[in-house]
Amino acid sequence: MTESGGGEGIEVVKNEPFDNHPLLEGRYNKGQYTYKKYHLTSKLPTFIRMMTPKGYVEIHEEAWNAYPYCRTVITYPGYKDVLGNFVIVIESLHLPDKGDQENVHELSQEKLLLREVVMIDIASDPISQSDYKPLEDPARYKSTKSGRGPLKGTWQHSVKPVMTCYKLVTVEFEWFGLQDRMESFIQKAERRLFTNFHRQVFCWIDKWHDMTMDDIRNLEERGRGDLDKQRKTGEARGMRVDTVFD
Repeated sequence: MTESGGGEGIEVVKNEPFDNHPLLEGRYNKGQYTYKKYHLTSKLPTFIRMMTPKGYVEIHEEAWNAYPYCRTVITYPGYKDVLGNFVIVIESLHLPDKGDQENVHELSQEKLLLREVVMIDIASDPISQSDYKPLEDPARYKSTKSGRGPLKGTWQHSVKPVMTCYKLVTVEFEWFGLQDRMESFIQKAERRLFTNFHRQVFCWIDKWHDMTMDDIRNLEERGRGDLDKQRKTGEARGMRVDTVFD
Protein backbone atom coordinates (compact mmCIF):
# COMPACT_ATOMS: atom_id res chain seq x y z
CA MET A 1 0.00 0.00 0.00
CA THR A 2 1.21 3.48 -0.78
CA GLU A 3 -0.16 6.80 0.38
CA SER A 4 0.56 9.84 -1.75
CA GLY A 5 -0.74 13.31 -2.30
CA GLY A 6 -0.05 16.97 -1.65
CA GLY A 7 3.60 16.61 -2.66
CA GLU A 8 4.16 13.61 -0.41
CA GLY A 9 4.70 10.09 -1.69
CA ILE A 10 7.14 7.97 -3.66
CA GLU A 11 9.09 9.15 -6.71
CA VAL A 12 10.69 6.41 -8.82
CA VAL A 13 13.80 8.03 -10.28
CA LYS A 14 15.41 4.98 -11.93
CA ASN A 15 14.42 1.40 -12.68
CA GLU A 16 17.01 -0.27 -14.88
CA PRO A 17 19.24 -3.36 -15.23
CA PHE A 18 22.67 -3.39 -13.56
CA ASP A 19 25.77 -5.53 -14.01
CA ASN A 20 28.86 -5.96 -11.81
CA HIS A 21 28.13 -3.35 -9.18
CA PRO A 22 31.08 -2.90 -6.75
CA LEU A 23 28.81 -2.87 -3.67
CA LEU A 24 27.90 -6.50 -4.29
CA GLU A 25 31.50 -7.68 -4.16
CA GLY A 26 31.21 -10.06 -7.09
CA ARG A 27 28.19 -11.93 -5.67
CA TYR A 28 24.76 -11.79 -7.27
CA ASN A 29 26.12 -8.98 -9.43
CA LYS A 30 23.51 -8.86 -12.17
CA GLY A 31 19.91 -7.78 -11.75
CA GLN A 32 17.59 -4.77 -11.49
CA TYR A 33 18.49 -1.42 -9.93
CA THR A 34 15.89 0.97 -8.54
CA TYR A 35 16.33 4.45 -7.10
CA LYS A 36 13.40 6.00 -5.23
CA LYS A 37 12.80 9.19 -3.31
CA TYR A 38 10.30 9.22 -0.46
CA HIS A 39 8.84 12.69 0.07
CA LEU A 40 7.58 12.61 3.64
CA THR A 41 6.28 14.91 6.32
CA SER A 42 3.09 13.74 8.01
CA LYS A 43 4.14 10.08 8.28
CA LEU A 44 7.16 10.83 10.46
CA PRO A 45 7.25 10.56 14.26
CA THR A 46 6.87 13.91 16.01
CA PHE A 47 10.37 13.82 17.50
CA ILE A 48 11.91 13.48 14.02
CA ARG A 49 9.79 16.27 12.53
CA MET A 50 10.89 18.57 15.36
CA MET A 51 14.55 17.94 14.47
CA THR A 52 14.06 18.46 10.74
CA PRO A 53 14.28 21.85 9.01
CA LYS A 54 10.72 22.91 8.11
CA GLY A 55 9.56 19.43 9.19
CA TYR A 56 10.18 18.10 5.68
CA VAL A 57 12.06 14.92 4.86
CA GLU A 58 13.27 13.37 1.63
CA ILE A 59 14.55 9.84 2.11
CA HIS A 60 16.45 8.12 -0.71
CA GLU A 61 16.34 4.38 -1.36
CA GLU A 62 18.63 2.49 -3.74
CA ALA A 63 18.12 -1.23 -4.31
CA TRP A 64 20.10 -3.81 -6.27
CA ASN A 65 17.85 -6.82 -6.74
CA ALA A 66 19.71 -9.91 -7.91
CA TYR A 67 17.46 -12.71 -6.67
CA PRO A 68 17.97 -14.60 -4.39
CA TYR A 69 19.94 -11.62 -3.01
CA CYS A 70 18.89 -7.99 -2.71
CA ARG A 71 20.77 -5.05 -1.20
CA THR A 72 18.82 -1.93 -0.23
CA VAL A 73 20.47 1.29 1.00
CA ILE A 74 18.34 4.00 2.64
CA THR A 75 19.87 7.43 3.24
CA TYR A 76 18.76 10.82 4.53
CA PRO A 77 20.73 13.31 2.39
CA GLY A 78 20.55 17.05 2.71
CA TYR A 79 20.59 17.21 6.51
CA LYS A 80 23.89 15.54 7.35
CA ASP A 81 25.37 18.77 8.72
CA VAL A 82 22.35 19.22 11.01
CA LEU A 83 21.59 15.68 12.12
CA GLY A 84 24.65 13.59 11.24
CA ASN A 85 24.77 10.32 9.30
CA PHE A 86 21.69 8.18 8.94
CA VAL A 87 22.11 5.08 6.75
CA ILE A 88 20.14 1.82 6.79
CA VAL A 89 21.41 -1.13 4.75
CA ILE A 90 19.04 -4.07 4.29
CA GLU A 91 20.46 -7.27 2.80
CA SER A 92 17.93 -9.95 1.90
CA LEU A 93 18.84 -13.54 1.06
CA HIS A 94 16.06 -15.96 0.09
CA LEU A 95 16.82 -19.62 0.81
CA PRO A 96 14.74 -22.83 0.54
CA ASP A 97 14.81 -23.74 4.24
CA LYS A 98 12.86 -23.36 7.49
CA GLY A 99 14.89 -20.45 8.89
CA ASP A 100 17.31 -22.59 10.86
CA GLN A 101 20.63 -21.34 9.47
CA GLU A 102 22.65 -19.19 11.87
CA ASN A 103 24.95 -17.04 9.72
CA VAL A 104 23.91 -16.94 6.08
CA HIS A 105 25.26 -13.39 5.73
CA GLU A 106 28.72 -14.56 6.84
CA LEU A 107 29.13 -12.01 9.62
CA SER A 108 32.33 -11.71 11.59
CA GLN A 109 32.38 -12.77 15.25
CA GLU A 110 32.35 -9.09 16.22
CA LYS A 111 29.19 -8.44 14.22
CA LEU A 112 27.55 -11.61 15.53
CA LEU A 113 27.91 -10.28 19.06
CA LEU A 114 26.06 -7.10 18.03
CA ARG A 115 23.32 -8.91 16.13
CA GLU A 116 19.78 -9.26 17.42
CA VAL A 117 17.75 -12.05 15.83
CA VAL A 118 14.00 -11.67 15.28
CA MET A 119 11.90 -14.47 13.83
CA ILE A 120 8.77 -13.56 11.85
CA ASP A 121 6.01 -16.07 11.10
CA ILE A 122 3.80 -14.51 8.42
CA ALA A 123 0.84 -16.71 9.31
CA SER A 124 0.66 -16.58 13.11
CA ASP A 125 2.55 -13.50 14.34
CA PRO A 126 0.19 -10.81 15.68
CA ILE A 127 -0.37 -7.64 13.65
CA SER A 128 -2.21 -4.47 14.51
CA GLN A 129 -5.95 -4.30 13.96
CA SER A 130 -5.50 -1.41 11.53
CA ASP A 131 -3.17 -3.54 9.36
CA TYR A 132 -5.32 -6.67 9.33
CA LYS A 133 -7.20 -7.58 6.14
CA PRO A 134 -9.02 -10.93 5.84
CA LEU A 135 -7.97 -11.26 2.18
CA GLU A 136 -4.32 -10.84 3.21
CA ASP A 137 -4.33 -13.45 5.99
CA PRO A 138 -2.07 -16.44 5.13
CA ALA A 139 -3.87 -18.54 7.74
CA ARG A 140 -7.09 -18.18 5.70
CA TYR A 141 -5.86 -17.81 2.13
CA LYS A 142 -5.72 -20.63 -0.42
CA SER A 143 -4.23 -20.06 -3.86
CA THR A 144 -6.34 -21.24 -6.78
CA LYS A 145 -3.41 -21.37 -9.21
CA SER A 146 -0.79 -23.02 -7.00
CA GLY A 147 -2.91 -24.82 -4.39
CA ARG A 148 -0.80 -23.32 -1.59
CA GLY A 149 -2.29 -22.33 1.76
CA PRO A 150 -3.83 -21.83 4.14
CA LEU A 151 -0.82 -21.80 6.48
CA LYS A 152 -1.78 -23.41 9.79
CA GLY A 153 0.12 -24.24 12.98
CA THR A 154 3.76 -25.20 12.40
CA TRP A 155 3.31 -24.94 8.66
CA GLN A 156 7.05 -24.41 8.08
CA HIS A 157 7.65 -28.11 8.79
CA SER A 158 4.90 -29.49 6.57
CA VAL A 159 4.46 -27.33 3.46
CA LYS A 160 6.52 -27.74 0.30
CA PRO A 161 8.10 -25.69 -1.09
CA VAL A 162 9.08 -23.45 1.82
CA MET A 163 11.34 -20.40 1.83
CA THR A 164 12.96 -18.12 4.42
CA CYS A 165 13.90 -14.54 3.68
CA TYR A 166 16.97 -13.80 5.83
CA LYS A 167 17.24 -10.04 6.29
CA LEU A 168 20.31 -8.35 7.72
CA VAL A 169 19.57 -4.77 8.74
CA THR A 170 22.60 -2.59 9.55
CA VAL A 171 22.04 0.92 10.88
CA GLU A 172 24.58 3.75 10.93
CA PHE A 173 23.16 6.44 13.14
CA GLU A 174 24.84 9.53 14.63
CA TRP A 175 22.03 11.68 15.98
CA PHE A 176 23.32 12.53 19.45
CA GLY A 177 20.74 12.06 22.20
CA LEU A 178 18.20 10.17 20.07
CA GLN A 179 19.96 6.79 19.75
CA ASP A 180 17.58 4.74 21.91
CA ARG A 181 14.39 6.31 20.57
CA MET A 182 15.49 5.94 16.96
CA GLU A 183 16.60 2.33 17.42
CA SER A 184 13.22 1.49 18.95
CA PHE A 185 11.39 3.26 16.13
CA ILE A 186 13.41 1.51 13.42
CA GLN A 187 12.94 -1.94 14.98
CA LYS A 188 9.17 -1.51 15.22
CA ALA A 189 8.92 -0.08 11.71
CA GLU A 190 11.04 -2.90 10.24
CA ARG A 191 8.99 -5.63 11.85
CA ARG A 192 5.69 -4.12 10.74
CA LEU A 193 6.94 -3.52 7.19
CA PHE A 194 8.49 -6.97 6.72
CA THR A 195 5.52 -8.80 8.27
CA ASN A 196 2.83 -7.02 6.29
CA PHE A 197 4.78 -7.10 3.02
CA HIS A 198 5.42 -10.84 3.10
CA ARG A 199 1.84 -11.59 4.15
CA GLN A 200 0.72 -9.68 1.07
CA VAL A 201 3.23 -11.43 -1.22
CA PHE A 202 1.86 -14.83 -0.17
CA CYS A 203 -1.80 -13.83 -0.41
CA TRP A 204 -1.28 -12.24 -3.82
CA ILE A 205 0.11 -15.45 -5.35
CA ASP A 206 -2.69 -15.70 -7.90
CA LYS A 207 -1.92 -12.15 -9.09
CA TRP A 208 1.77 -12.80 -9.85
CA HIS A 209 2.08 -16.60 -10.22
CA ASP A 210 2.06 -16.65 -14.05
CA MET A 211 3.76 -13.31 -14.69
CA THR A 212 6.78 -13.05 -16.98
CA MET A 213 9.60 -10.55 -16.45
CA ASP A 214 8.12 -8.40 -19.23
CA ASP A 215 4.79 -8.42 -17.36
CA ILE A 216 6.56 -7.32 -14.17
CA ARG A 217 8.44 -4.49 -15.89
CA ASN A 218 5.21 -3.25 -17.51
CA LEU A 219 3.47 -3.33 -14.14
CA GLU A 220 6.33 -1.40 -12.55
CA GLU A 221 6.14 1.27 -15.25
CA ARG A 222 2.39 1.69 -14.78
CA GLY A 223 2.94 1.91 -11.03
CA ARG A 224 5.57 4.58 -11.54
CA GLY A 225 3.12 6.70 -13.51
CA ASP A 226 0.38 6.23 -10.92
CA LEU A 227 2.71 7.25 -8.06
CA ASP A 228 3.81 10.40 -9.89
CA LYS A 229 0.20 11.37 -10.54
CA GLN A 230 -0.86 10.78 -6.94
CA ARG A 231 2.08 12.75 -5.53
CA LYS A 232 1.59 15.73 -7.85
CA THR A 233 -2.21 15.98 -7.92
CA GLY A 234 -2.95 15.12 -4.30
CA GLU A 235 -4.89 11.91 -5.01
CA ALA A 236 -4.30 9.47 -2.15
CA ARG A 237 -4.61 5.73 -1.82
CA GLY A 238 -4.68 4.39 0.93
CA MET A 239 10.96 -14.20 7.89
CA ARG A 240 13.60 -13.71 9.91
CA VAL A 241 15.17 -10.31 10.54
CA ASP A 242 18.72 -9.76 11.84
CA THR A 243 19.48 -6.22 13.09
CA VAL A 244 22.97 -4.83 13.71
CA PHE A 245 23.45 -1.32 15.14
CA ASP A 246 26.89 0.20 14.54
